Amino acid sequence: MADRNDVSKLDGQRSLGALLRDLAEGSGALVRNEVRLARLEVGAALGAVGKGTAAVATGGVLALLGGLSLLAGLILLVGDQWLRDRYWLAALIVTALAGGTAAWFAKRGLALLSPKQLVPDQTLATLQEDKEWLKQRLT
Repeated sequence: MADRNDVSKLDGQRSLGALLRDLAEGSGALVRNEVRLARLEVGAALGAVGKGTAAVATGGVLALLGGLSLLAGLILLVGDQWLRDRYWLAALIVTALAGGTAAWFAKRGLALLSPKQLVPDQTLATLQEDKEWLKQRLT
């Protein structure tokens, strides 16, 4: 009977060893598969970003061309209808208006991009609160 118990113990040890080996191999395979999946997802995301960037750039170029066409049409309209064929004066007026509008947008954009606007105030306040809470917990 003692031999049977020894054999069953060995079988139990082998199955435990086999389980540990399977666990190690399975864990390695799982990590490799996760890394492979992450690479595929990052590649797909980068491809989508590239396509999206190209679409936005194309739209931006077309919008710029449309805006220039609109300005040219406005120059022709003002020069023909109100300034008695003085297109050069119409071009100066439209350029001054467009330049003033551009300056206003640039000034506003710079104000929005100032360092004061870019500071994450709420996050800093929350981190300070967390620091104080941690200090109280440790003392």
